[in-house]
Amino acid sequence: MSKFNDKKAKLGLYGEKKLVVGLEVGTAKVSAVVGEILPDGMVNIIGVGRSPSRGVDRGGVNDFEAVVSSVRRAVEDAELMADCAITSVYLALSGRHIDCQNEIGMVPIANDEVTEEDVHNVVHTAKSVRVSEENRILHVIPQDFKIDHQDGIKNPIGLSGVRMHAKVHLITCHNDMAKNITKAVEKCDLNVDQLIFSGLASSYSVLTEDEKDLGVCLIDIGAGTMDISIYTGGFLRHSAVIPYAGNQVTYDIAYALSTPLNDAEDIKIKYGCALASAIARDDMIEVPSVGGRPARSLQREILAGVIEARYTELLTFANNEVLKVQNYMKSKGIKNQLAAGFVLTGGASQIEGLVECAEAVFHNQVRIGYPHNITGLTDYASTPEFSTPLGLIFYGKGVFTEDISQKTSNVRIKSVFSKMKNWLKKEF
Repeated sequence: MSKFNDKKAKLGLYGEKKLVVGLEVGTAKVSAVVGEILPDGMVNIIGVGRSPSRGVDRGGVNDFEAVVSSVRRAVEDAELMADCAITSVYLALSGRHIDCQNEIGMVPIANDEVTEEDVHNVVHTAKSVRVSEENRILHVIPQDFKIDHQDGIKNPIGLSGVRMHAKVHLITCHNDMAKNITKAVEKCDLNVDQLIFSGLASSYSVLTEDEKDLGVCLIDIGAGTMDISIYTGGFLRHSAVIPYAGNQVTYDIAYALSTPLNDAEDIKIKYGCALASAIARDDMIEVPSVGGRPARSLQREILAGVIEARYTELLTFANNEVLKVQNYMKSKGIKNQLAAGFVLTGGASQIEGLVECAEAVFHNQVRIGYPHNITGLTDYASTPEFSTPLGLIFYGKGVFTEDISQKTSNVRIKSVFSKMKNWLKKEF
């Protein structure tokens, strides 16, 4: 038996506790978070593990064994902190292969009054579209419903009518990309309860219902990708991934300042600012050199200029995507205002001056998204870099029903759904 499995066997029983684990395998880091679902619905964080990520680039696996090693280390750390054995996880998925489309389904109402079965049937009809053979549907997310001449209905059950339409948001992914990351996690003796788009997961932990109703764009900025989720009228309207993010800033620093990549990352974290005008001219920093040359003293304002230029470009990519979607929604008569502005989250959103830089690009209000509604180890996890794994836990807590109990020495919970939750959250 491996050391990993030895450790699992020694961990204690958890009785009736309801535990969910979120796992994010990113370009820069692997994060595993264990959350206990409390009776009042709050999420109590009891374990956090993280390790440097190896073998993953922009959502794709390029070194299988390196990924396995990184995942195993993060999971072991989370197990030790939570004093539990992890056997299953909700797994985040990102990458340029993520795509989306909005579809409409229509069915006759069977008995003049909408039932759960009618809703299931109309959603099933809407998702029954052809996708390319190499892709599969990752999420089917209902938007609004229309019964005869009444549209904009959020919950049609119990309403009378003859015919019902449903608008749904489909998120698709590449089969092989999904299989590779899943296989790497399963190699660590873990089951994957469900694959979830990272941008969708983050929205569960950082967005409010008011923001979704008013219209908001969430941008999760990681090391390798930016995940975009656009909500209007309370519904998810668009999902996208831009395959450029925080690493581009690090590369720019390394080349502009002639410093090693590892040092460039450290400089970015310690001294970085996305607003050059906020830095005093006499503010100096030490910059390591390459090839054994002595370190140099440099104005921090120069560093900020490099960072601001790249972040402005990255945010412009995102803004162009948003404008394209808004123009499309406007042409279809769909509410497209982002009255709640933009929310930036993810590890690369934690840089000084980013809000001001982003407001100059978006011409809208911007805030940094921190996870909310959590208790426990908040000092470890309540930062933007943990938005995705915490969002996975919020997503996963919806699978619990009153008759679920935990009777084994692990955190694998049966995915028992009510009929409504089946069509709302089930992975197709």
